[in-house]
Amino acid sequence: MGESFDLDYRLGERLGRGQFGTVYKCVSVSTGEDFAVKIIDKFSGCFDRRFVYSEIKITLLASSKNQRSVQIHQVYEDITAVYLILDLCPGPDLFDRIASHGSFYENEAAAIISELVEAIAECHRRGIAHRDIKPENILFGSNGRLLLADFGCATLFEKGERSLKGKVGTAAYAAPEVLAGQNYDEKVDVWSAGVVLYLLLGWTLPFNGESVEEIEAAVKKGDPVCFPKEFFPGLSPGAEDLIEQMLARDPTKRLSAEQVLRHPWITEMSKTWMLPTSYWYQSQDGGGQQTASHQ
Repeated sequence: MGESFDLDYRLGERLGRGQFGTVYKCVSVSTGEDFAVKIIDKFSGCFDRRFVYSEIKITLLASSKNQRSVQIHQVYEDITAVYLILDLCPGPDLFDRIASHGSFYENEAAAIISELVEAIAECHRRGIAHRDIKPENILFGSNGRLLLADFGCATLFEKGERSLKGKVGTAAYAAPEVLAGQNYDEKVDVWSAGVVLYLLLGWTLPFNGESVEEIEAAVKKGDPVCFPKEFFPGLSPGAEDLIEQMLARDPTKRLSAEQVLRHPWITEMSKTWMLPTSYWYQSQDGGGQQTASHQ
């Protein structure tokens, strides 16, 4: 760990705040390079050293030689806080992009979801389940490449075992087995990516409610996913088939990340659309920064 954050970086504007930390822009004193810093307050009621060090360990494992994950550059600790120095990504995150753009054409959505699922698949190859896949945690680097961020809920898993536990993540994107308190495996990330794909194509969520409790109840209820015509005019059978298989309630019937990447809709649609670097820097106000973590 570094000696002193205050000696090496100048703290800038606040970029975001979540349950487990606050993210600021910061500048390296020695190089003038911009970064994001996630500051985790030791005196907050939710500070747990085990979880903090687990996040550091998993983020390092996920980002090592991986172009699909935000990079963690340095870690500092003093008597008041832990500081994680992360990539600062220009432009809006996927949540802001969806909010300003509305629904996406199928070939656009396929290009985005294929990059997201490739990022998930790389985590799974490394034995990491992210467990909080959502648009706010999907960023884009200076070259336009999709980056998966915020490993605060992530954990390690043994391949082929449904040994994961814990009600984590965000209700609207969480798999039913997570919300039901059952054991589960890494395919919970595929469910979450399926919700993201549904949102990209329809500009709505498959399971809604006025409160977290209502959303959880809708996810756990067991109704099959539907595609109302007012949100999905002209949706292709291929897109519908992929979403249904990603949102299969039985995890044994749900596609793996690798299987999603081989689905015909992905392989055909993604050939017809390439996302230019400048595409992701267009926001409603013409500016904005992505933080490397929202939690």
